[in-house]
Amino acid sequence: MTAPTLADLTRTFGRIGLLSFGGPAAQIGLLHRVLVDERGWLDERQYLRALSFCMLLPGPEAMQLATWAGWRLRGVPGGLIAGGLFVLPGALVIAALALAYAAWGDLPQTEAVLLGVKATVIVIVVQALLRLGRRVLRGPLALALALAAFVALYALQLPFPLVVAGAALVGILRPRADPAPAAPPPPLAGAGNWRALLVWAALWLLPLPILALAGQGLLVDLGLFFAKLAVLSFGGAYAVLAWMAQEAVALRGWLTPAQMADALGLAETTPGPLILVTQFVGMLAGHGAGGWPMALAAGALVLWMTFLPCFLWIFAFAPHLERLLARPRLQAALEAVTAAVLGVIANLSLWFAINVLFAQSVVLEAWPLRLTLPDPATLRLDAVLLTALAALLLGPAKRSILLTLLVCAMAGGALRLAGWG
Repeated sequence: MTAPTLADLTRTFGRIGLLSFGGPAAQIGLLHRVLVDERGWLDERQYLRALSFCMLLPGPEAMQLATWAGWRLRGVPGGLIAGGLFVLPGALVIAALALAYAAWGDLPQTEAVLLGVKATVIVIVVQALLRLGRRVLRGPLALALALAAFVALYALQLPFPLVVAGAALVGILRPRADPAPAAPPPPLAGAGNWRALLVWAALWLLPLPILALAGQGLLVDLGLFFAKLAVLSFGGAYAVLAWMAQEAVALRGWLTPAQMADALGLAETTPGPLILVTQFVGMLAGHGAGGWPMALAAGALVLWMTFLPCFLWIFAFAPHLERLLARPRLQAALEAVTAAVLGVIANLSLWFAINVLFAQSVVLEAWPLRLTLPDPATLRLDAVLLTALAALLLGPAKRSILLTLLVCAMAGGALRLAGWG
């Protein structure tokens, strides 16, 4: 097979970037259809092995899979083109939505439309929870890890990184019934590997000391937090969103709970990785501190800190794909983290549903527990109706996410005009 030219690669991944709606499952399917079935640039085994490799890495697996494909076909330039074009269309849409939201998000008409979007997201997240549950709940240990993660986050308010690290440690230490010989470590001592690691790590962290010297405290805080999130974002976007909500809303006060819920809802309407919601959060935090200029600067910084590590992981470790996948303890750690992620997503589902379906919530504290519970008297019937409509469209009617979002947004506006909400 002849390798595609950079121009062919650019056209193909530009089209993929524009069509990559529907979350990671849909995006992985789109990449398979275009790269394996239509173009024949990769064979089935290459694609599946690369997918397994990308699922071992922190960050958005679909974007990393696109970057790996570009690297496999045309080296580092191909990886930069493929990964960049997978993110760019969605980033531009998110930037426009964030600026529009900052200007008009408080209008009653906008709130009504966004309620329909958020009601749809409740169903989307619950569906993701059920799909993951069917895949990972294969024994009592997986169930225990999922429940422990939910309790740790919802009732004990423990940090997300601690939950992930604890699950990984359980996986590593768990006795194996069929121990396999450990694979030899990948040869990271080679000059090429160290050079790739050092160059990309330096580029990734370069903005932080510059911003610190310039006295941009908010931007430094945003950069440090989203750099940490990029390194610890195992388990997909829904897993880290719960942590981001906890940090950005409860601990740092960058956004209100309603704004965080709106951010997730609007991110579902755009192409590209769902983790682009980080850009929306950064732009709203920046806008609150310094208007549109600060919003644009914060959005660009968050994109840099979130997505540059994806190129680092691929360019440094992709040459050792087979050796990494052969490590049994690494696989066991990944399985344990995946089980814990089920509890993480359950926590996100509950938090999001409380903030959408109820106008108010109450916090009950009895050390070490801290429970956020809905106030039943503030149940929003319009939100309940819109959630039921979304469940019908995404469930029995089997409509697409994009169409469901559009229908529910219009229904939210219609309910407001009819005097509901």
